[in-house]
Amino acid sequence: MKTIYSLLLLSAIVTVFSCTDKYTEERTVNTPVYMSYDDLRAAVASAPARPLVRPGKIYFKGNHLFIVEHLEGVHVIDVSAPSNPQHTGFIEIPGCVDIAIKEQSLYADSYVDLVAIDISDVSSPKVTKRLTDVFPYTTPTPDEPQYPRISVDQENGVVVGWEIKRETHEVHTQNENLPVYDYFYSEKGYYYLNTSMSASSDSNAGGGTADASFGKSGSMARFGLYGNCLYIVDDSKLSIFETHTPSTPVPAGMQYMRNGIETMFIYDGHMFLGTTTGMWVFSLRLPLAPEPVGEFWHTTSCDPVVVHDGYAYITLRAGTGCGNGTNRLDVVMVSDDYTKYTLVSSYSMVNPHGLGIDGETLFVCDGQAGLKIYDTSDKIRVNERQIAAFPDIQAYDVIPTENFLFMIGDDGFYLYDYSDLTHIRQVGHIPVEKE
Repeated sequence: MKTIYSLLLLSAIVTVFSCTDKYTEERTVNTPVYMSYDDLRAAVASAPARPLVRPGKIYFKGNHLFIVEHLEGVHVIDVSAPSNPQHTGFIEIPGCVDIAIKEQSLYADSYVDLVAIDISDVSSPKVTKRLTDVFPYTTPTPDEPQYPRISVDQENGVVVGWEIKRETHEVHTQNENLPVYDYFYSEKGYYYLNTSMSASSDSNAGGGTADASFGKSGSMARFGLYGNCLYIVDDSKLSIFETHTPSTPVPAGMQYMRNGIETMFIYDGHMFLGTTTGMWVFSLRLPLAPEPVGEFWHTTSCDPVVVHDGYAYITLRAGTGCGNGTNRLDVVMVSDDYTKYTLVSSYSMVNPHGLGIDGETLFVCDGQAGLKIYDTSDKIRVNERQIAAFPDIQAYDVIPTENFLFMIGDDGFYLYDYSDLTHIRQVGHIPVEKE
């Protein structure tokens, strides 16, 4: 009887597995488009001015404003005559998201590499140093993320885009002919287990430095300069490069940090990191070994920060990959030694992004609600002391300097004169050319 029972059980198992079959079907997928490493490392070049299409981070140095064209390069804008900004040229830098400038050297990410570019003649930029493979391998977000991305082979080069294709894919069925796929679900759709899931390097350096050899960035930056150091943050890591000779940066160290880093702002010998859960502060007393000295926690939200004269101003933004927290402006009092932080006031906003501070004048990019300008002399009544508003624009980030405000948004570059705070006026504009 035991033998008969064993034979019956084995027969049942064989029957179950015999129901498994394989077949092929067609599916629509995102296929990677590659640029070879050789082509990437020979691609930096000067080009004629081109329209703004996907503007990103901004940086001001001398008489020029530099606007990153996401993953493609940098627009050069001559602002020596602020009322008539001139779009004078373009520097092709594939994979560029962030920049910083020391003296005549422009530092930029180029996918996995860091490049130093001599811009002493901005019309004829020249690469002086390329540090290869210093950044994580990342892939841009597909234009149609609802389709799966097929496997990326890093040996083929960097992924510069995605092409929609139909492909034949083998699947198998079990039992009741239900298809079984090797995928997991993400917020953007189904992704196969062998797919590269690297995030887009939408990623930014803080201004606030008094060193005249440096330029000034917006609040959304991830590159920062202090002394002879260039600091670059990604989601969870701080990379340090020594820039004693600006044209030839040298890797000088790396520190792992908590996840969720978004922005960097350097002020008064300290580095302020905006993260998805709060502000994290480091002393730069030893520039090659930043030391954590304090932190200020908040709800999970996107979080750029600027600091001035004992106060930090933090915008929190909901409805993004940073979380579904809240939309507000926080004013935080900072102790003299930067170790203690006290929330003074919070103000509701629509969807705030970058911000800038000049003395007691605060500029806030409130997303689709436009640009808002406040007098912060009374920290608990900031919302009652709005100086001006420009609501009919999509505002992303700003740089205030010498009574002029540079602002970037989805619909272009704007330049404002705020020398008379009772009559702030737009004096220049370069529009975006929609794709």
